[in-house]
Amino acid sequence: MAVELIKVPSPGESVTEGRIAKWYKPDGSAVKVDEPLFELESDKAAQTVTAQVAGVLKIKVPEGDTVPIGAVVGEIDSAGTPAASAAPAQATPKPTAAAPQPASEGAVSPAAQRVLAERGVDAGQVTGTGPKGVVTKEDAVGYQSPAPKANGPAAAPPTSPPPAAKPTAPGSRETRQPMSMIRKRIAERLLESQNTTATLTTFNEADMTAIQDLRAKYNEKFEKKHGVKLGFMSVFVRAAVEALKAFPSANARIDGGDIVTQHFYDIGVAVSTEKGLVVPILRGADQLNFAAIEKAIGDLAKRARDGKIGVPDMTGGTFTITNGGVFGSLLSTPILNPPQTAILGMHTIQKRAVVVNDQIVIRPMMYLALSYDHRLIDGREAVQFLVRVKECVENPERMLLEI
Repeated sequence: MAVELIKVPSPGESVTEGRIAKWYKPDGSAVKVDEPLFELESDKAAQTVTAQVAGVLKIKVPEGDTVPIGAVVGEIDSAGTPAASAAPAQATPKPTAAAPQPASEGAVSPAAQRVLAERGVDAGQVTGTGPKGVVTKEDAVGYQSPAPKANGPAAAPPTSPPPAAKPTAPGSRETRQPMSMIRKRIAERLLESQNTTATLTTFNEADMTAIQDLRAKYNEKFEKKHGVKLGFMSVFVRAAVEALKAFPSANARIDGGDIVTQHFYDIGVAVSTEKGLVVPILRGADQLNFAAIEKAIGDLAKRARDGKIGVPDMTGGTFTITNGGVFGSLLSTPILNPPQTAILGMHTIQKRAVVVNDQIVIRPMMYLALSYDHRLIDGREAVQFLVRVKECVENPERMLLEI
């Protein structure tokens, strides 16, 4: 019998454990080579683990369990026979719609179990009113009533809650679920940033007319030649690189009592996923043209959203760009990503009245924010850095001509 063990792969050197976030295939089902098996979630990233051989899946570790790297979580029997019916392994019972079935006295329905577990009530204390004494969800919710049930109609309390305030399915006004490992790590990193850096933010605004005109004029030819659209992010990446070259302290980091100036430009680009915010790194951004930057960012963003991004893809960045404008943010103060000492925040483009050559005109404007570690970067440098970004964005031809 040929059995292939399914082991937890290592997402990166610093990762020691992972959480089985989701099994894509039920226990006892047939799987094909390269077919997704489960989603592994670590404190750095979420990745999809695929089948290395074809056969029948046997799940040994249920969803929600945290296991060390290298642990066996299942196996694939290449000579096995698929089960007639199978269901994914789960950490906790989930409410499902099913036809009523006979049950012995004292049994508890899955929905009732969930309600009682959330409220810390022993199922043995609740009297079941369902078929053959099954404790139903209504029984579990009713047990929480402060007044005991009476044989006749109960008197209405002086003040009744409005209908909208009544609990809805699954019987509670709130839902509790474990925080994902990625979200925990994000929380730790944000708190670490606030507690270990002297963060300040400076602001400016950029007239986006030149970029919009550039895209309107060349985007069709650009996409036809390179197979990717000309976006705003490539312009901002190049603008950031130009500013980093002019002000090296924004591309440096503090290591103990030393200042480490980095002579390479690995730019982190924040990407929002269902699991949380991840920041894949665009390596050697100073060596890439607009098309290469757009392609690289598109590939990183897709892999991040598909759960195929790895820890190496998100480590070693020297500077970060985040774009809250895609969600409609008009202004924000980005939080540093240690050990980096600066982060650039882009925002939504909004038409505003501005003065140009002593004339009031309507222009598409974007607020820019630069958060920086004041321990390493002085206010004058931070302001000049952001002015340089503004100049490059408003005059993109300068970056093409390198002037």
